[in-house]
Amino acid sequence: MAARIMIAFAARRCLSALPTLLIVITLAFFMMRLAPGGPFDQERALPPEIERNVLAAYNLDQPLWRQYLDYLADLTRGDFGPSFKYRDFTVAELIANGFPASLQIGGLAMLCAIVFGVGLGTVAALHQNSPLDYTVMTFAMTGIAVPNFVMAPLLTLLFGVYLSLLPVAGWGDGAWANKLLPVIALALPQVAYIARLTRGSMIEVLNSNYIRTARAKGLREGLVVTRHAVKGALLPVVSYLGPATAAVATGSVVIETIFDIPGTGRYFVEGALNRDYPLVMGVVVFYAAMIIALNLAVDLLYGLMDPKLRRP
Repeated sequence: MAARIMIAFAARRCLSALPTLLIVITLAFFMMRLAPGGPFDQERALPPEIERNVLAAYNLDQPLWRQYLDYLADLTRGDFGPSFKYRDFTVAELIANGFPASLQIGGLAMLCAIVFGVGLGTVAALHQNSPLDYTVMTFAMTGIAVPNFVMAPLLTLLFGVYLSLLPVAGWGDGAWANKLLPVIALALPQVAYIARLTRGSMIEVLNSNYIRTARAKGLREGLVVTRHAVKGALLPVVSYLGPATAAVATGSVVIETIFDIPGTGRYFVEGALNRDYPLVMGVVVFYAAMIIALNLAVDLLYGLMDPKLRRP
C-alpha cells in the first residue's frame, strides 16, 4: 500500500514537471533567436547562394515557428542537434564530455554544503545566543552577502597568487588541488544558507513537546539531538535542497569560466557568445531536466520523511 502511494506521488510530480520543462524550452528557444546577431555573423562574407545553402543545412531558413516545432520533435528522439561552433561534435557529445567535471564540482560543493551547513547550524542552535552562535551566524551572513562570482576571484588571489598554495585555473586531469577552490567558491553561500536554516529549525524543534518528553525520560542530550531532534529539524533543509542544487548548477556556469574548468558551464558561455543556438539550448534543456529531476528526488525524500504529503 505504501509503495503504491509513493508511486502515485511520484507520478503526480512527474506530470507537473513536464509543463515546466516545456516552458523553459520555449522561453530559451525564442529568447536566443530574438537576441541580436546570428551564428554566422563572425564568418567572412559569403556569396548569397552559399549563405543560403549554409542556412538550409542547419534548418535556419525555415520560419521561426517551424524551427521550434522541428526542435521539439528532435528532442523527443533525444537529438540536441549539431554544434555550430564545434562542427565535428554534436551537442550531446559536448555535454557528455563536459558533464563529468561539472558533476564532480557541483556534487562535492553540495556535499560540503550539507555536511558543514547542518553541522554549524546544529552547533549554533545548541549554543543559542552564545559567542559561538553569533560567530556562526556572522559567517553565515557573510556567505549569503558575498556571491560566488565575487568569492572566486578573492579565493584565487589569496590562495593562488599571494600564498601560492593552489592552482588558480585549469582542470589538471581532475586533481584535487584544481578542484578545491571551485568547490569552496560554490559551497560557501550554500553552507551559509543551510546553517541559518538548520539553526532556526533546530531551535524550534528543541523547544517542542516531544523533545521535552524525551529529556524527561532521562535520555542523554546527545541521543535527544541525534535520534529525535535532527529528523524534524532537517525537514526544511531537505525542502531547500532542490533550489540549492539549482543555485549550484547555475552558479557553476560562472565558476567553470573563472577557473577554466572543462564543464558544461563553459560550453554554455561560449555558445551564448557565438550564438551557437543548439549548444545553448542543449545545455539549458540538460540543466533544466537535471534540476527538475533533483527537485523530484527532494519531493520524494520529503514525502518519505513527512507521510502527510503523500496524500492525494
